[in-house]
Amino acid sequence: MSQTAIPFLFMRGGTSRGPYLNRADLPEDLETLAEVLIAMVGSGHPLNIDGIGGGAAVTSKVAMLSRSADGWADVDYFFAQVSVEDRLVDFKPTCGNILSGVGPAAIEMGLVPVQDGETPVNIRAVNTEARVAAMVQTPGGQVSYEGDTRIDGVPGTSAPVALQFMETVGGVTGAFLPTGNLVDVIDGVEVTCMDVAMPMIIARAESLGLTGYESAAELDENADFFARMEALRIKAGALMGMGDVSSSVTPKFGVLAPATKGGTIATRYFMPWKTHPTMAVTGAQCLAACVLTPGTVADGLAAKPNVTPAPITLEHASGTIDVLVDYAQAENGFTIKSAGLVRTARKLVQGSVFVPAGTWGGH
Repeated sequence: MSQTAIPFLFMRGGTSRGPYLNRADLPEDLETLAEVLIAMVGSGHPLNIDGIGGGAAVTSKVAMLSRSADGWADVDYFFAQVSVEDRLVDFKPTCGNILSGVGPAAIEMGLVPVQDGETPVNIRAVNTEARVAAMVQTPGGQVSYEGDTRIDGVPGTSAPVALQFMETVGGVTGAFLPTGNLVDVIDGVEVTCMDVAMPMIIARAESLGLTGYESAAELDENADFFARMEALRIKAGALMGMGDVSSSVTPKFGVLAPATKGGTIATRYFMPWKTHPTMAVTGAQCLAACVLTPGTVADGLAAKPNVTPAPITLEHASGTIDVLVDYAQAENGFTIKSAGLVRTARKLVQGSVFVPAGTWGGH
């Protein structure tokens, strides 16, 4: 046989898209797994012409699911970011948008028993050890993808998937503030390095010569900005204890500016070598935490809610995203307890995806 068939669901999760696979149907060792995912997505061509990727970072993502041995979780979610052109796979980060489809996919795969009405799915994000409680709409014992919930960056409406993110602080670096500082100065730019759901470097847009209101296309054309940002990111990654991050998509980068559309604050998020067309779910949590934490680069840019949980609305390149942050503030510090978001997902294709047998011959 010249090709190996692998069962898959192809789903939109939030504002991202990709294959959802059963981990048991894939090679165990990461080196072979990476080659399989590269072949599957078609990495190595700007259009992913020889695979099912969409030629963009938000459409070359992979979710791998399995029943969890964790006492709390129902399903383990292992994420892979496959590069569009460089034939690279990064297993370090997680993705909250793709996670939006994990609950529905786990039920569709038979990994989680369905209930009538709504089905709770507890998810362990393997890459970062975050725990996420998802609530999936399952009227009549079937996953529903139809509803009235709208998210910016996706046309139309769908059934809501409620997500509650827990234990997200320090998932990658082991610390809320990996450098130990609320603000660091790198190459003359003030930044906050923070690890909540996703390790990030966050700066004021004006400190990098931006307004913070540019479109994603305008930012992607700004080669000087990206060169400066990447230099900052590499130096900050080392300060955060992450080593050489030049070939890793983490830490991510974000910029802040005062809100102009009724939100809490204006944001732009980078993946990091392209501008995110909307906003990452994980990045939204980190940016919201930065807004709420006294003494960060966000100080003075936004009016902070004085309630908890605190509603934070982030303006992004395609609209807004709402994050509800449960936090505690005391004399001995600031603690993020959990963050809640509502996203949507939709099953697009179900069947088999094929990779060359020379890449992997199957089990």
